[in-house]
Amino acid sequence: MALTQEQKQQYTEELLAYIEELKATGEQGILMPVMQKAQGLFGHLPLDIQVLIADGVGCPVTDVYGVATFYAQFSLTPKGDYIISVCTGTACFVLGAQLVLDEVVKELGINPGETTADGKFTIQDTRCLGCCGLAPVMTINDKVYGKLKPADIKDILAAY
Repeated sequence: MALTQEQKQQYTEELLAYIEELKATGEQGILMPVMQKAQGLFGHLPLDIQVLIADGVGCPVTDVYGVATFYAQFSLTPKGDYIISVCTGTACFVLGAQLVLDEVVKELGINPGETTADGKFTIQDTRCLGCCGLAPVMTINDKVYGKLKPADIKDILAAY
């Protein structure tokens, strides 16, 4: 869901206040917490927000971009309302996770890392969800689906 101009202004003010609060403590290394706060507020880190963060913490925007592209917790593009994470860790992979992922891709018409045009779904290829006993596994937001077969995917997605 796209932010209104009022929301964006409110979140920008909240982020700037947070940056000042952290700077006032005199602590070093505030970039990560600031980026996490921004990701939580805006849902992703577009270039204008990266520039705002860089200016606020006093570092080059390339540093912000480098951190944003290194850590999987950060996204440069908006995510869908429903984040589908298909585990492709060892246990899941051995038990058919790639076939499950392929079916999700086929049903939604997008690839891992992409979001549907309507902003409803984002697919993520995840290395481990910590549910090896339920392999192969996927989550949709916080709901876990285990012991999956490709034939299960259509009905699961239809519920959303």
